Amino acid sequence: MSLFVWSDKFSVNIKQIDEQHKKLVNMLNELHDAMKTGKGKETTGKILSGLIDYVGTHFATEEKLMQQYGYTEYASHKAEHDKLTQKAISLKKDFEQGAPILTVELLNFLKEWLQTHILGTDKKYGPFLNSKGVV
Repeated sequence: MSLFVWSDKFSVNIKQIDEQHKKLVNMLNELHDAMKTGKGKETTGKILSGLIDYVGTHFATEEKLMQQYGYTEYASHKAEHDKLTQKAISLKKDFEQGAPILTVELLNFLKEWLQTHILGTDKKYGPFLNSKGVV
């Protein structure tokens, strides 16, 4: 059973970004499923690598749209992106150096991201970009 099920409450009503957000939900669920079967540690490295790729692509997509359409909260939104990126890089670096990265820590990071960033900060730009014709 999935930890998170995608629903419209996560949607920013921009297809490309919603599809990217669904990938984050999938990473969270993959890690959760691995933990339930005792394979969380094995899956952590894969999820961290995928997360680094994800933040590069996803944040660039959001930031480009915000800049292109003059979103007034761009600077604060980008600052959140930078913070999330640094946390993801830090987790991956610690993992690669053999530090005991708790799968639960990564799981909680991803859950917090969904609950705080997507449901909070990201939901704010949806109506603005929709009003500019971005869907």
